[in-house]
Amino acid sequence: MTKSNDKTLVLITGTSSGIGLATAKKFLDMGFAVVGIDLKASAISHANYTHYVADVSKPETLPVVEGVNILVNNAGVQNANDIDVNLRGTINVTEKYAFQPAIRAIVNVASASAHTGAEFAEYSASKGGVLAYTKHVALNVAKYSATCNSVSPGGVLTELNKPVIGAEDKWARIMALTPLKKWATADEIAEWIYFIAAVNKSMTGQDILIDNGESSDAHFVW
Repeated sequence: MTKSNDKTLVLITGTSSGIGLATAKKFLDMGFAVVGIDLKASAISHANYTHYVADVSKPETLPVVEGVNILVNNAGVQNANDIDVNLRGTINVTEKYAFQPAIRAIVNVASASAHTGAEFAEYSASKGGVLAYTKHVALNVAKYSATCNSVSPGGVLTELNKPVIGAEDKWARIMALTPLKKWATADEIAEWIYFIAAVNKSMTGQDILIDNGESSDAHFVW
């Protein structure tokens, strides 16, 4: 059981790599206590970090963590389990940790494909569901004076995207469709998540699209 008595407690899913890892490090750097949940072992060694190995798609595996102040639903996949992990996992985690008086902010990681549909069908559908669920949660946590918002990254430089980052022909096609001619880093998305969760006090039920303009010409390249 984890409970923070003197620090704001942040719970983040999918902290062993990518955006989740970068977000956990950002909150730790800013002095927060962080609990991470992932299928993989911890990638962080820090006095204020606690890690649990659990599957967000299986609520019975989720640990008991009391007094969560900030929740970041980041865990996600691109495979046959898209709906179970990306959407149902977000719902499972939110229902377990968010609907209680200590909650201050929730940030869900969606995707630019939730807006455009220009990706694998189940992935796009799962992330579109996250957008709708974000609005639902925002209405239901307002009684705690808490916010709930989402971020929708476009291309991000992570291990998950190596199949296209490392393919010269595909990368050239992607850049041709991206007005700013670059992808975001995981650290940049973490900065957005931190701002929405820890600085923002009045925006709720909203989504921030962070895609270097790629949704203006939505063609999925893989």
